[in-house]
Amino acid sequence: MRRYLYFISIILFFSCSDDNGPGYQEPYVPDPDDDGGSQVPQISDEELLLDLVQEQTFKYFWDFAEPNSGLARERSQDDAYGGQGADIVTTGGSGFGIASFPAAVERGWITRDAALTRLDKILDFLEEVPKYHGAFSHWYLGSTAQTRAFSNLDDGGDLVETAFLLEGLLICRAYFEDETIDARITELWENVEWDWYTQGENVLYWHWSPNYDFQIGLPIRGWNEALMVYVLAASSPTHPVSREVYTQGWASNGNIVNNRSHYGYNLPLGPSFGGPLFFSHYSFIGLDPRNLQDEYANYWDQNTAHAMINYEYCVQNPKNFEGYGMDSWGLTASDNMNGYAAHSPTNDLGVITPTAALSSFPYTPEESMQALRHFYEDLNEDLWGEYGFYDAFSEENNWFADGYLAIDQGPIVAMIENYRSQLLWNLFMSDEEVQAGLDKLGFTY
Repeated sequence: MRRYLYFISIILFFSCSDDNGPGYQEPYVPDPDDDGGSQVPQISDEELLLDLVQEQTFKYFWDFAEPNSGLARERSQDDAYGGQGADIVTTGGSGFGIASFPAAVERGWITRDAALTRLDKILDFLEEVPKYHGAFSHWYLGSTAQTRAFSNLDDGGDLVETAFLLEGLLICRAYFEDETIDARITELWENVEWDWYTQGENVLYWHWSPNYDFQIGLPIRGWNEALMVYVLAASSPTHPVSREVYTQGWASNGNIVNNRSHYGYNLPLGPSFGGPLFFSHYSFIGLDPRNLQDEYANYWDQNTAHAMINYEYCVQNPKNFEGYGMDSWGLTASDNMNGYAAHSPTNDLGVITPTAALSSFPYTPEESMQALRHFYEDLNEDLWGEYGFYDAFSEENNWFADGYLAIDQGPIVAMIENYRSQLLWNLFMSDEEVQAGLDKLGFTY
């Protein structure tokens, strides 16, 4: 995927925002002579509509998984990445899908035995692949279980992708309580040398390569999507980091706090207007923000304000883009007409990304439901496909994406489930090692 989701200058405001990377896809332009066909029947029952969207989207991680590894393909287009699209699997994006295995069992999309069989295949692959002081790379080739470089210097460990993969695996460990599967997940978890990725400093570094060492030189500092990295690093039973690494590294000795205000909403952390909405999704697939607080922010307030600011911006639509409004909103990193960008109110290209509004269901249930109905009922033929909603669209440019990305599909399933049942939150937060890590970092929850 051409998302340098994690590697770009403003530490993570523009994660994945470079538009000329290896995952660039030719834009899809709808046929102007297509009259739209038959009208989509409305589903009046909101629960049935949520069922449909979750199950259809989950198929990306189940039916469409790369067959050798059981992991999620980075994106759906076979011709991506020089024709390697069908072979490249993503660790972080797979983690989002794996996190939803318990929801899939509970809702009857798959059986418990099928989930355990798939986890067995996934763990076989993860045990085989090269690891870098215990950390996983961003990409692997499903056919060979070898690392596929994400960029010229990024051919080794990626600590953020590793955290998102483990977030999903630990959720499954808590749910399935299968002795063999649990032991295998535990071994992968305990082998990650979080403390080694500090280089002896009070900050965690994103990447390490056996060929280029720490040349990328990207410290993980907040506010962005990577809170999960520090929570897991503090929680590790074998290679933990200290609270000072969190305080001085992630929180920059308190300078993480800026208390911006937009549209009447106070935003304790983050860039102007909050940045792309994935900041409030990825780590919170497992972390329950409802009562989560440390000395820097209340994370329910932070994430709700972020989502509402994004919504209000789209409603007010200062650039007058076609299609924006109360039922069509959501700016986050995704494909666009020219490649890929981290869309946000300060980087608005006229592109709406369904995962932005739908993964915000816990924070903005009414606004997200309005968007869901519009996406499904009004834009269905252009936007709805075999694995749920296509990645993004721009009515301004008469453009609809023709494919899917794992990192965008996964949070839709997981965060809607957290809105409906809190299942994934409850599982992750029940982990005693995670609780110990949160206690160490000074969180209340």
